[in-house]
Amino acid sequence: MKIKTTFFRNALLLAFGLISTLGFGQGQTGISVDKIIARVDNYYILRSELEELYQSYKAEGQRTPERCQLLESLIINKMLLAKAEIDSVTVEEGRVDEQLDGRMSYMIQRFGSEKNLMEAYGKSVNELKTELRQQVKDQAIVETMQQKIAGDVKITPNEVRKFFNTIPKDSLPYIPAEVEVGQIVRVAAVTQEQKEKLRNQLLDIKKKAENGEDFAVLAQIYSEDLGSAKNGGDLGFAKRGAMVPEFEGAALAMKPNEISNIVESQFGFHLIQLLETRGAEYHARHILLRPDYNRGTDVTEATRYLDSLHVLIKIDTLTFAEAAKNDSEDKLTADAGGLIMDPQTGLTRIPLDASMDPALYFALDSMKVGQISAPIAYRTEDGRSAMRILYYKSKSEGHTANLRDDYEKLSQIVLGNKKNNALEEWFKKAAGDVFISVDDEFQNCSIFGLSPKENQ
Repeated sequence: MKIKTTFFRNALLLAFGLISTLGFGQGQTGISVDKIIARVDNYYILRSELEELYQSYKAEGQRTPERCQLLESLIINKMLLAKAEIDSVTVEEGRVDEQLDGRMSYMIQRFGSEKNLMEAYGKSVNELKTELRQQVKDQAIVETMQQKIAGDVKITPNEVRKFFNTIPKDSLPYIPAEVEVGQIVRVAAVTQEQKEKLRNQLLDIKKKAENGEDFAVLAQIYSEDLGSAKNGGDLGFAKRGAMVPEFEGAALAMKPNEISNIVESQFGFHLIQLLETRGAEYHARHILLRPDYNRGTDVTEATRYLDSLHVLIKIDTLTFAEAAKNDSEDKLTADAGGLIMDPQTGLTRIPLDASMDPALYFALDSMKVGQISAPIAYRTEDGRSAMRILYYKSKSEGHTANLRDDYEKLSQIVLGNKKNNALEEWFKKAAGDVFISVDDEFQNCSIFGLSPKENQ
């Protein structure tokens, strides 16, 4: 099987770098979901999958590849899954859980809040996680296979230098000004007044249910979990460990049809009714009321806490990195010592340009390198009010790319090219181990350099 190298490398970039842009299968494209357009062993590709991937590029404002190229990337993805099955490659469920939580956090960030996300999809967060789980698991298997194939690939400084020297001097890219910025975040507390208000509202709802009103109807009227509300608050069967501990503990402490006391969790305040248990699973429904994070929170404690950390850092009793790791409530940056990473590169140097969060840009505009800010109002990725202190760690001015300042970026490119070469060699061999069939609808596509008839 002869493979077109350039086209194949582009497909590899799609498969490993961008396949994760797939969403939840909203089914909003109007394409029939039962149309199979390709098969790789026992794995099938639907036309709706191709359209979903195509639309995700357009929605992200990225350069949209041709559908043939996207189809090849999906086939590569299925090839990795098929070979993983043949080679008995698996992933731990804990890793799937972690990546699933990360995907959900990303989606909540894109939609501005958890409530906005649920309104957009008409489903609860737990329903979305259930739908997304297999996709995340498949992607974890793909990543494991990629690591197995190209994980041992290394590069040397000499290879980076040779690559840099092949770039014509008049074609060297301009690197914009970049900064390293750390943050320590503390979330605002829900006021006691609002907590009492929500508790009293739920107690009134509970009385209505105990007096004979249908819990499901009450959930449809009052619950702010919009995904489950339309189903009468029904969350379906859940395995132990799937829900937050407060919710699960209350649900499992009841008998079927019993209604809980008010339960507080990170999502708000719940009224829970257990419907039934089945082995290690339980079936419950709930009514959820959420705090108003715009008007019903108090930043006093968060500000006081950050002020104290600020003082300790300034007198060298504590480093910013230590404080971020131990005290920041932003999980995405805490483990990195508070440093904010560029989501595109995974590096801690982020461009100081229009792509930066405006609030961060204007905060840095009034700071000097090495300075730590006073507590600043902040909005978390899931829409909660918070406060943060910023550490302006470093700044590099805009410049033409060079080996000294941009070695890390250049080495990433060289390593990526070398891994792609290793993956390309693997695919040349693996393509003969699996059955690949492509629908005649895509007869003009050249999949791995072959026509559909040749692939069947």
